[in-house]
Amino acid sequence: MPRRNPLLLLAISALVLACPASCADPVLLPMAKDAATSLYTIPVRDGANHVHVIDLAGPLLWSTCDHIPANIPCQDPVCKLANAYRAPSCGIAGQPCSKRCKAYPYNPITGRCAAAELVHTRLVANTTDGKNPLSQVSVRAVAACAPRTLLERLPRDVTGVAGLSAAGLALPAQVAASQRVANTFLLCLPRSGRGDGVAIFGSRGPFYLKLFLTGEPSSGDLTQTLQFTPLRSRLGNPLYYIPVTNVAINRAQVPLPPHALSTGGVVLCTRVPYTALRPDVYRPVVEAFDRGLIRSDMRVAAVPPFEFCYNRTLLPPTRLGYGVPEITLALEGGKEWTFVGSSSMVDVNAKTACLAFVEMKGVKAGDPAAAAVVVGGFQMEDHLLQFDLEKKQLGFAKVPIISACSNFNFTRGQ
Repeated sequence: MPRRNPLLLLAISALVLACPASCADPVLLPMAKDAATSLYTIPVRDGANHVHVIDLAGPLLWSTCDHIPANIPCQDPVCKLANAYRAPSCGIAGQPCSKRCKAYPYNPITGRCAAAELVHTRLVANTTDGKNPLSQVSVRAVAACAPRTLLERLPRDVTGVAGLSAAGLALPAQVAASQRVANTFLLCLPRSGRGDGVAIFGSRGPFYLKLFLTGEPSSGDLTQTLQFTPLRSRLGNPLYYIPVTNVAINRAQVPLPPHALSTGGVVLCTRVPYTALRPDVYRPVVEAFDRGLIRSDMRVAAVPPFEFCYNRTLLPPTRLGYGVPEITLALEGGKEWTFVGSSSMVDVNAKTACLAFVEMKGVKAGDPAAAAVVVGGFQMEDHLLQFDLEKKQLGFAKVPIISACSNFNFTRGQ
């Protein structure tokens, strides 16, 4: 039997220790938008083909599975992770754990929850170099098996929810632990009817999209265009917060009540289709937008849920959507997230387009229990978003008009 070379063994050990989050390839998942609910979904293959709604505030991976329950004791750290966040509407989640750990997954739309067994599973997906799929991998994960009653008001073919929060049993952390990649993920949310968007776990870049006209890869890595702002959290709350200091319309700051934005904060949410503003923020912003239009005779009747709607034939077309006032979130550190016409206006019928910002219902002005602004899915579409949970920062960039989030190449070898 040949003698082992101690230097070679030492070199291999050093290599293994040196690559906890850089030597493996990121994990790629296509993402679709459900036309009926405006929710975003990803395929999750764990021996069968399932579809999960993604939830930026979700702390768990759960589905209506029938796996054999895992024997996880109540004192196990995994059990503590499974119960780190409990939905405020879930009264049963306070029950003491007796022998085997239970989790309490909840429906992000109805708020309904249920007791569920934890199971060990494996998720099949492709890896990527940011431009093409590479090879198939199996991702180890802990999931919760929930009753089918928890699927109410979710898309028809959906069997569960994939939480994308910073929680320890959300999908990003589980992919990072299983595949030894960074605890970070890229999202590129698609528009309805355009095809699949993309989610990549464990990647800070590169990221390429094909061009509309030629189908060739874009000339640049889009992660190089990202601006960054701190990604913050609040105790006992899995939501992602960003530090917005003011809102501007066409570069002019909107006068808001003192501390309006810091009271409740600004959060990112895939559960809501359009950006929702608390009443004390909504009224000044939408009225400033309306005053900023080039003509005062474009306003037409409201089309719920939108209040400010306009005659489409009078709105000037541009390469960036309708030529309407830009809406800018001014961020801490001097960065700006600007929404042009393609991200602020939505066509509701052949003659009418509406401002895709809505007023929160059932919330009083200045209510500290409510977020000041909830940035919804429509405003995040066709933006590249990088959630870096290790550096605690959000990267954001508008996808160039020559491409779209639905232009990622999901075919190997192209």
